[in-house]
Amino acid sequence: MTLSKTDLYHEVAQQAQALMAGEKDVIANLANLSALMFMRLPQLNWAGFYLLKGQELVLGPFQGKPACIRIPVGRGVCGKAAETGLAQCIHDVHEFEGHIACDADSNAEAVVPIYQNGQLLGVLDLDSPYVGRFDQYDMNGLQNLVNILQDAIA
Repeated sequence: MTLSKTDLYHEVAQQAQALMAGEKDVIANLANLSALMFMRLPQLNWAGFYLLKGQELVLGPFQGKPACIRIPVGRGVCGKAAETGLAQCIHDVHEFEGHIACDADSNAEAVVPIYQNGQLLGVLDLDSPYVGRFDQYDMNGLQNLVNILQDAIA
């Protein structure tokens, strides 16, 4: 039986809460959450985090191929999310002006900003080789996972 996206994200959220229960360490929680998303969410080729350091996003815990290490705030999908504070759901990255191609196989991207104590901590970044992979159901589910993370590290 295949789960609906809503049910899948509900299950992943429950697993995320269990993994992060009582754990305040940011890196440990990012590492486990990236592994959980990569394991459970279908059609991904990268799942991870970039952390804000000055005016750059620096590669954090992730699952997938090696990635770009530094992304200037305002550049690419991750940089745009960091600059605006708005989640980005990109149907086709090749149509996104200024897309940074860390992996030539990536065709769709979802990015959600993460906050700690009211300050931007970084972004959650998911890539897929499938154009149109991410939709509003994904964005709602990913925002919920970020909310769980933010509560854990508050």
